[in-house]
Amino acid sequence: MSISSRANSLTPSLTLSIDSKAKAMKAEGIDICGFAAGEPDFDTPDHIKAACIEAINSGFTKYTPSSGIPELRTAISEKFSTDNKLDYKAHQIIVSNGAKQSCYNAILATCEPGDEVIIPAPYWLSYPEMVRLAGAEPVFVPTTEQSGWKMSAEDFENAMTPRTKMVILNSPGNPTGAVYTREELEKIVEVAAEEDILILSDEIYEKLTYDDAEHVSVASLSPEAYNLTITVNGFSKAYAMTGWRLGYLGAPDSIAKAIDSIQSHSTSNPNSFAQKGALAALKGDQQPVSDMRDEFNLRRDYMFDRLSKIPNVTAVKPLGAFYILANISRFSLTSQNFADRLLSKANVAVVPGIAFGDDRTVRFSYATSIDIIKTGLDRFEEFCRSV
Repeated sequence: MSISSRANSLTPSLTLSIDSKAKAMKAEGIDICGFAAGEPDFDTPDHIKAACIEAINSGFTKYTPSSGIPELRTAISEKFSTDNKLDYKAHQIIVSNGAKQSCYNAILATCEPGDEVIIPAPYWLSYPEMVRLAGAEPVFVPTTEQSGWKMSAEDFENAMTPRTKMVILNSPGNPTGAVYTREELEKIVEVAAEEDILILSDEIYEKLTYDDAEHVSVASLSPEAYNLTITVNGFSKAYAMTGWRLGYLGAPDSIAKAIDSIQSHSTSNPNSFAQKGALAALKGDQQPVSDMRDEFNLRRDYMFDRLSKIPNVTAVKPLGAFYILANISRFSLTSQNFADRLLSKANVAVVPGIAFGDDRTVRFSYATSIDIIKTGLDRFEEFCRSV
């Protein structure tokens, strides 16, 4: 039986692979310190769960409009206005089955075979696969620790060709925790506007910023930025709702309409009763979000301080999300080899940087308890001293 070329072109997710292997070892009774998962270790706040349960009990279990229930789209519109200074009307908002689907729908609606999509590296591992599934070609722009893992406007301009259709920005970013400043984004927008290049701005980690870092929505920077940008967000990270599979985007009218059409023929509507939970998330108490961010900040400080003192390991202190990218190139091992050895010899799970386009690194998630972080970093330090 033949498999399509698009399916054969995909690379399996190393994040899920490492996480699955670590869970299998745990099931065998092995004490694993897992730093691979990309989800908060906090429970979904009770008021969100209660709204979902109430929706189920009241029979709100049928189809909804493919782009989401009107009251949720209106609430998202209000959220964009209040939090991001963005004027997206409800009809410009599409609620989907996760921010991942929002990103894919946006790429599918705007990119064609032969188009190029610029992606700063290290990158979230699904971006290039989504681009390839749309028939377009990912073009990677390497970044460095010295640049704070961020692409400059000059880097962007140098990577452009007449075939460039889109650039993907993720701030705060996975896997680096990098947060672009307003000035950096303004310069990138200037370059994009000169050539009418679309911007896919993945802002899923917007609520998780630290120190003096400011999250800036790209589309809020200017009318030109607004007209070129598709803004993606969701409920997974800020509200610890990863399994609920709810994301959303705001886009110019024509793009939103195209995405709505695509979704109506692929998945149709997102889960009906989960949407009621999402509505409660936006309308309800935001203190759990602040509390989670504060805890992540404490963990970040501890993890970065420990990693900074381990010989032959370097890292940039992240200003957002819940990851630290550690440079392990001085060990003269591939990131996959390093991660495999670390898991088998020290029972510590990290994600090899090759999954994100940078084989010099491994990714640590601090979305786990401080006790696990302390034990895991003790093991990691011992492993590094023995390599």
